[in-house]
Amino acid sequence: MHFADLAEPLSDSGAETLKALLTYGPREEKTSTKGQLILVVPRPGTISPWSSKATDIAHNCGLNQVVRVERGTAYYVHAHEMLSEEQLAVLAADLHDRMVESVLDDLNKADVLFSHQQPAPVTSVDTLGGGVEALKAANIELGLALADDEIGYLVDSFNELKRNPYRC
Repeated sequence: MHFADLAEPLSDSGAETLKALLTYGPREEKTSTKGQLILVVPRPGTISPWSSKATDIAHNCGLNQVVRVERGTAYYVHAHEMLSEEQLAVLAADLHDRMVESVLDDLNKADVLFSHQQPAPVTSVDTLGGGVEALKAANIELGLALADDEIGYLVDSFNELKRNPYRC
């Protein structure tokens, strides 16, 4: 699946040019879009290397209305009965790399790829006072995907430095 952030609508010829640019590589026969959707996209707030290059190519082709293009992979799960949210979460975990990708359950939610937010103020994680539990909470809140041994290492390191880590 391809997604485009446009500064203004494309002309018919511009839309055809963009469609041609986004038609590449081996193509599957038309597949069914029935079933439960698992849409794997780059993490919101990031710009994938593919996006950078594809956006440059679009601009080089005169498509200056294109602010950015991005791509994702749509998986449609067919089962005898609807999967529960827990079952979908287990399946989604196997279909994406949580360090660089996110999972969406609706194509309309893909606009999050192009959202612009003000940076959060810089704060610190109180590992000196809260230890491992403080960093575990920050790990979950910030989606850092730190392993337990990494959390332990970081807490020990910051305790040696006698300071707390900063978070943005």
